[in-house]
Amino acid sequence: MTRMQDPGPAAKVAALVSLGVLGALVFAGPVLAQDGTPNVTAGLLEASLVGLGYYLSNSPWLIGIGGFFGLYRPLVAGLLVGIIFGDPVKGAEIGAAINLLYIGFISAGGSIPADPSVAGWVGTALALAGGLDAAAGIALGVAVGLLGTIIFFTRMSVDAVFAHWADARAEQGDISGVARMNWLPPQIFLFIISFFPATVAVYAGAPVVQDWITWLNTNAPWVLKGFEIAGGLLPAIGIALNMRFIFRGTVIPYFFIGYYVSVLSGGGVNIVAIAIIGLALAALHVTFLGARDMGPKGAEA
Repeated sequence: MTRMQDPGPAAKVAALVSLGVLGALVFAGPVLAQDGTPNVTAGLLEASLVGLGYYLSNSPWLIGIGGFFGLYRPLVAGLLVGIIFGDPVKGAEIGAAINLLYIGFISAGGSIPADPSVAGWVGTALALAGGLDAAAGIALGVAVGLLGTIIFFTRMSVDAVFAHWADARAEQGDISGVARMNWLPPQIFLFIISFFPATVAVYAGAPVVQDWITWLNTNAPWVLKGFEIAGGLLPAIGIALNMRFIFRGTVIPYFFIGYYVSVLSGGGVNIVAIAIIGLALAALHVTFLGARDMGPKGAEA
Protein backbone atom coordinates (compact mmCIF):
# COMPACT_ATOMS: atom_id res chain seq x y z
CA MET A 1 0.00 0.00 0.00
CA THR A 2 1.40 3.39 -0.92
CA ARG A 3 2.02 5.82 1.92
CA MET A 4 0.06 9.05 2.16
CA GLN A 5 2.18 12.05 1.32
CA ASP A 6 2.48 14.89 3.80
CA PRO A 7 -0.19 17.45 2.82
CA GLY A 8 1.32 20.10 5.05
CA PRO A 9 2.90 22.42 2.40
CA ALA A 10 -0.13 22.18 0.09
CA ALA A 11 -2.50 22.97 2.95
CA LYS A 12 -0.38 25.95 3.96
CA VAL A 13 -0.32 27.31 0.41
CA ALA A 14 -4.10 26.85 0.09
CA ALA A 15 -4.63 28.64 3.40
CA LEU A 16 -2.39 31.56 2.37
CA VAL A 17 -4.10 31.88 -1.01
CA SER A 18 -7.53 31.77 0.63
CA LEU A 19 -6.55 34.42 3.15
CA GLY A 20 -5.23 36.57 0.31
CA VAL A 21 -8.48 36.23 -1.62
CA LEU A 22 -10.51 37.02 1.50
CA GLY A 23 -8.34 40.07 2.06
CA ALA A 24 -8.98 41.17 -1.51
CA LEU A 25 -12.71 40.89 -0.90
CA VAL A 26 -12.48 42.91 2.31
CA PHE A 27 -10.32 45.69 0.91
CA ALA A 28 -11.88 45.85 -2.55
CA GLY A 29 -14.49 48.42 -1.54
CA PRO A 30 -12.18 51.40 -0.87
CA VAL A 31 -10.36 50.68 -4.13
CA LEU A 32 -13.52 50.39 -6.21
CA ALA A 33 -15.24 53.43 -4.68
CA GLN A 34 -14.31 56.65 -6.45
CA ASP A 35 -13.94 60.01 -4.68
CA GLY A 36 -15.64 58.63 -1.59
CA THR A 37 -18.89 58.07 -3.50
CA PRO A 38 -20.34 54.60 -3.16
CA ASN A 39 -20.00 52.57 -6.34
CA VAL A 40 -23.36 50.89 -6.94
CA THR A 41 -22.73 49.67 -10.46
CA ALA A 42 -22.06 46.01 -11.13
CA GLY A 43 -19.07 45.96 -13.43
CA LEU A 44 -17.21 42.81 -14.38
CA LEU A 45 -14.71 43.21 -11.52
CA GLU A 46 -17.44 43.61 -8.89
CA ALA A 47 -19.43 40.71 -10.34
CA SER A 48 -16.30 38.50 -10.36
CA LEU A 49 -15.53 39.28 -6.72
CA VAL A 50 -19.10 38.38 -5.75
CA GLY A 51 -18.82 35.12 -7.69
CA LEU A 52 -15.52 34.36 -5.99
CA GLY A 53 -17.02 35.04 -2.58
CA TYR A 54 -19.93 32.72 -3.33
CA TYR A 55 -17.50 29.96 -4.34
CA LEU A 56 -15.43 30.41 -1.16
CA SER A 57 -18.57 30.25 0.96
CA ASN A 58 -19.16 26.68 -0.28
CA SER A 59 -15.51 25.56 -0.32
CA PRO A 60 -13.33 24.20 2.51
CA TRP A 61 -10.38 26.56 1.95
CA LEU A 62 -11.16 29.07 4.70
CA ILE A 63 -11.61 26.31 7.30
CA GLY A 64 -12.90 27.73 10.59
CA ILE A 65 -12.65 31.43 9.72
CA GLY A 66 -15.12 31.37 6.88
CA GLY A 67 -16.94 28.98 4.61
CA PHE A 68 -20.11 27.44 6.02
CA PHE A 69 -19.80 29.19 9.39
CA GLY A 70 -18.99 32.62 7.96
CA LEU A 71 -19.24 33.57 4.31
CA TYR A 72 -22.21 31.23 3.87
CA ARG A 73 -24.37 33.49 6.05
CA PRO A 74 -26.25 36.33 4.28
CA LEU A 75 -25.34 38.85 6.99
CA VAL A 76 -21.60 38.26 6.48
CA ALA A 77 -22.02 38.05 2.70
CA GLY A 78 -24.03 41.28 2.66
CA LEU A 79 -21.29 43.17 4.51
CA LEU A 80 -18.57 41.93 2.15
CA VAL A 81 -20.69 42.65 -0.93
CA GLY A 82 -21.30 46.13 0.45
CA ILE A 83 -17.55 46.61 0.80
CA ILE A 84 -17.03 45.45 -2.77
CA PHE A 85 -19.62 47.95 -4.02
CA GLY A 86 -18.31 50.72 -1.78
CA ASP A 87 -21.35 50.87 0.52
CA PRO A 88 -20.77 48.45 3.41
CA VAL A 89 -23.53 49.91 5.58
CA LYS A 90 -26.28 49.38 3.04
CA GLY A 91 -24.83 46.00 2.11
CA ALA A 92 -24.97 44.90 5.74
CA GLU A 93 -28.56 46.18 6.03
CA ILE A 94 -29.69 44.19 2.99
CA GLY A 95 -27.73 41.12 4.09
CA ALA A 96 -29.27 41.31 7.57
CA ALA A 97 -32.76 41.55 6.07
CA ILE A 98 -32.12 38.49 3.90
CA ASN A 99 -30.60 36.66 6.89
CA LEU A 100 -33.94 36.92 8.70
CA LEU A 101 -35.35 34.45 6.19
CA TYR A 102 -32.73 31.86 7.11
CA ILE A 103 -32.46 32.16 10.90
CA GLY A 104 -34.01 28.70 11.23
CA PHE A 105 -32.11 27.31 8.23
CA ILE A 106 -30.98 23.72 8.51
CA SER A 107 -29.58 21.37 5.88
CA ALA A 108 -30.69 17.89 6.91
CA GLY A 109 -29.73 14.78 5.01
CA GLY A 110 -28.25 16.55 2.02
CA SER A 111 -31.39 18.53 1.20
CA ILE A 112 -31.94 22.28 1.44
CA PRO A 113 -35.15 24.29 0.91
CA ALA A 114 -33.15 27.25 -0.45
CA ASP A 115 -29.54 28.39 -0.68
CA PRO A 116 -28.87 31.19 1.85
CA SER A 117 -25.35 31.70 0.51
CA VAL A 118 -26.35 32.68 -3.01
CA ALA A 119 -29.23 34.70 -1.54
CA GLY A 120 -26.73 36.70 0.50
CA TRP A 121 -24.04 37.17 -2.12
CA VAL A 122 -26.02 37.52 -5.34
CA GLY A 123 -29.22 38.89 -3.78
CA THR A 124 -27.36 41.69 -1.98
CA ALA A 125 -25.31 42.49 -5.08
CA LEU A 126 -28.40 42.71 -7.29
CA ALA A 127 -30.17 44.91 -4.74
CA LEU A 128 -27.19 47.28 -4.43
CA ALA A 129 -26.62 47.46 -8.18
CA GLY A 130 -30.31 48.13 -8.74
CA GLY A 131 -30.52 50.80 -6.05
CA LEU A 132 -33.09 48.76 -4.10
CA ASP A 133 -33.77 48.89 -0.36
CA ALA A 134 -33.64 46.07 2.20
CA ALA A 135 -37.31 45.12 1.67
CA ALA A 136 -36.76 44.62 -2.05
CA GLY A 137 -33.55 42.76 -1.22
CA ILE A 138 -35.61 40.21 0.72
CA ALA A 139 -37.72 39.50 -2.36
CA LEU A 140 -34.59 39.06 -4.45
CA GLY A 141 -33.06 36.84 -1.76
CA VAL A 142 -36.05 34.51 -1.86
CA ALA A 143 -35.99 34.17 -5.64
CA VAL A 144 -32.21 33.81 -5.97
CA GLY A 145 -32.05 31.42 -3.02
CA LEU A 146 -34.53 29.15 -4.77
CA LEU A 147 -32.42 29.13 -7.93
CA GLY A 148 -29.39 28.30 -5.79
CA THR A 149 -30.88 24.89 -5.03
CA ILE A 150 -30.22 23.97 -8.66
CA ILE A 151 -26.50 24.51 -8.10
CA PHE A 152 -26.58 22.62 -4.81
CA PHE A 153 -28.39 19.54 -6.12
CA THR A 154 -26.28 19.47 -9.28
CA ARG A 155 -23.15 19.56 -7.15
CA MET A 156 -24.34 16.73 -4.89
CA SER A 157 -25.33 14.56 -7.87
CA VAL A 158 -22.10 15.01 -9.82
CA ASP A 159 -19.92 14.59 -6.72
CA ALA A 160 -21.19 11.00 -6.53
CA VAL A 161 -19.17 10.34 -9.70
CA PHE A 162 -15.99 11.55 -8.00
CA ALA A 163 -16.69 9.14 -5.14
CA HIS A 164 -16.49 6.28 -7.65
CA TRP A 165 -13.17 7.67 -8.91
CA ALA A 166 -11.93 7.55 -5.32
CA ASP A 167 -13.23 3.96 -5.04
CA ALA A 168 -11.16 2.92 -8.05
CA ARG A 169 -8.00 4.32 -6.48
CA ALA A 170 -8.82 2.72 -3.14
CA GLU A 171 -9.03 -0.66 -4.88
CA GLN A 172 -5.50 -0.04 -6.17
CA GLY A 173 -4.22 0.92 -2.72
CA ASP A 174 -3.50 4.47 -3.89
CA ILE A 175 -4.21 6.44 -0.70
CA SER A 176 -2.89 9.72 -2.07
CA GLY A 177 -5.13 9.25 -5.11
CA VAL A 178 -8.16 8.74 -2.86
CA ALA A 179 -7.34 11.96 -1.02
CA ARG A 180 -6.85 13.81 -4.30
CA MET A 181 -10.19 12.63 -5.69
CA ASN A 182 -11.87 13.98 -2.57
CA TRP A 183 -10.82 17.58 -3.19
CA LEU A 184 -9.42 18.27 -6.66
CA PRO A 185 -12.26 17.33 -9.08
CA PRO A 186 -15.05 18.39 -6.68
CA GLN A 187 -13.50 21.83 -6.13
CA ILE A 188 -12.88 22.40 -9.84
CA PHE A 189 -16.49 21.48 -10.56
CA LEU A 190 -17.76 23.60 -7.65
CA PHE A 191 -15.84 26.62 -8.95
CA ILE A 192 -17.36 26.22 -12.40
CA ILE A 193 -20.98 25.87 -11.26
CA SER A 194 -20.79 28.56 -8.54
CA PHE A 195 -18.39 31.28 -9.71
CA PHE A 196 -19.61 31.66 -13.29
CA PRO A 197 -23.41 31.62 -12.71
CA ALA A 198 -23.09 34.08 -9.81
CA THR A 199 -20.81 36.37 -11.81
CA VAL A 200 -23.10 36.33 -14.85
CA ALA A 201 -26.21 36.92 -12.70
CA VAL A 202 -24.70 39.95 -10.95
CA TYR A 203 -23.28 41.37 -14.17
CA ALA A 204 -26.57 40.89 -16.05
CA GLY A 205 -28.59 42.55 -13.30
CA ALA A 206 -31.78 41.96 -11.32
CA PRO A 207 -34.26 42.35 -14.23
CA VAL A 208 -32.65 39.54 -16.22
CA VAL A 209 -32.57 37.20 -13.22
CA GLN A 210 -36.18 37.98 -12.31
CA ASP A 211 -37.29 37.40 -15.89
CA TRP A 212 -35.53 34.03 -15.88
CA ILE A 213 -37.22 32.99 -12.64
CA THR A 214 -40.62 34.09 -13.96
CA TRP A 215 -40.06 32.20 -17.22
CA LEU A 216 -39.15 29.01 -15.32
CA ASN A 217 -42.20 29.22 -13.07
CA THR A 218 -44.49 29.89 -16.05
CA ASN A 219 -43.11 27.62 -18.76
CA ALA A 220 -41.11 24.97 -16.94
CA PRO A 221 -42.23 24.71 -13.31
CA TRP A 222 -41.15 21.08 -13.34
CA VAL A 223 -37.48 22.19 -13.35
CA LEU A 224 -37.54 23.70 -9.86
CA LYS A 225 -39.95 21.02 -8.64
CA GLY A 226 -37.68 18.34 -10.03
CA PHE A 227 -34.72 19.63 -8.10
CA GLU A 228 -36.85 19.75 -4.96
CA ILE A 229 -37.72 16.07 -5.43
CA ALA A 230 -34.10 15.22 -6.20
CA GLY A 231 -33.11 16.83 -2.93
CA GLY A 232 -35.34 14.38 -1.12
CA LEU A 233 -33.60 11.46 -2.84
CA LEU A 234 -30.04 12.54 -2.02
CA PRO A 235 -30.14 11.24 1.58
CA ALA A 236 -31.05 7.78 0.28
CA ILE A 237 -28.14 7.91 -2.14
CA GLY A 238 -25.77 8.86 0.67
CA ILE A 239 -26.97 5.97 2.83
CA ALA A 240 -26.66 3.58 -0.11
CA LEU A 241 -23.05 4.65 -0.71
CA ASN A 242 -22.23 4.01 2.95
CA MET A 243 -23.88 0.61 2.82
CA ARG A 244 -21.81 -0.24 -0.23
CA PHE A 245 -18.67 0.03 1.88
CA ILE A 246 -20.15 -1.68 4.96
CA PHE A 247 -21.47 -4.80 3.22
CA ARG A 248 -18.12 -6.30 2.29
CA GLY A 249 -16.83 -9.68 3.37
CA THR A 250 -16.22 -10.26 7.06
CA VAL A 251 -17.32 -6.79 8.24
CA ILE A 252 -21.01 -7.30 7.40
CA PRO A 253 -21.97 -8.63 10.89
CA TYR A 254 -20.74 -5.44 12.54
CA PHE A 255 -23.49 -3.43 10.89
CA PHE A 256 -26.17 -5.62 12.46
CA ILE A 257 -24.39 -5.58 15.83
CA GLY A 258 -24.40 -1.78 15.84
CA TYR A 259 -27.99 -1.62 14.65
CA TYR A 260 -29.35 -3.96 17.30
CA VAL A 261 -27.29 -2.38 20.08
CA SER A 262 -28.88 0.94 19.15
CA VAL A 263 -32.43 -0.40 18.75
CA LEU A 264 -32.56 -2.80 21.70
CA SER A 265 -31.11 -0.20 24.05
CA GLY A 266 -34.05 2.05 23.23
CA GLY A 267 -31.69 4.97 22.63
CA GLY A 268 -30.11 4.46 26.04
CA VAL A 269 -26.62 3.96 24.58
CA ASN A 270 -25.14 7.23 23.37
CA ILE A 271 -22.96 7.64 20.31
CA VAL A 272 -19.74 7.72 22.36
CA ALA A 273 -20.49 4.31 23.88
CA ILE A 274 -21.28 2.89 20.43
CA ALA A 275 -18.00 4.32 19.10
CA ILE A 276 -16.08 2.64 21.94
CA ILE A 277 -17.78 -0.68 21.20
CA GLY A 278 -16.93 -0.26 17.52
CA LEU A 279 -13.28 0.45 18.33
CA ALA A 280 -13.08 -2.66 20.52
CA LEU A 281 -14.65 -4.82 17.80
CA ALA A 282 -12.25 -3.39 15.22
CA ALA A 283 -9.30 -4.28 17.45
CA LEU A 284 -10.61 -7.83 17.87
CA HIS A 285 -11.20 -8.11 14.12
CA VAL A 286 -7.61 -7.15 13.29
CA THR A 287 -6.22 -9.32 16.10
CA PHE A 288 -7.94 -12.51 14.97
CA LEU A 289 -7.96 -12.01 11.20
CA GLY A 290 -4.74 -10.02 10.83
CA ALA A 291 -4.00 -6.99 8.69
CA ARG A 292 -4.42 -7.32 4.94
CA ASP A 293 -1.57 -6.78 2.51
CA MET A 294 -3.15 -4.88 -0.38
CA GLY A 295 -1.81 -5.91 -3.75
CA PRO A 296 -1.75 -3.74 -6.89
CA LYS A 297 -5.43 -4.45 -7.52
CA GLY A 298 -6.56 -4.24 -3.93
CA ALA A 299 -6.78 -8.03 -3.52
CA GLU A 300 -5.83 -9.79 -0.32
CA ALA A 301 -2.39 -11.31 -0.47
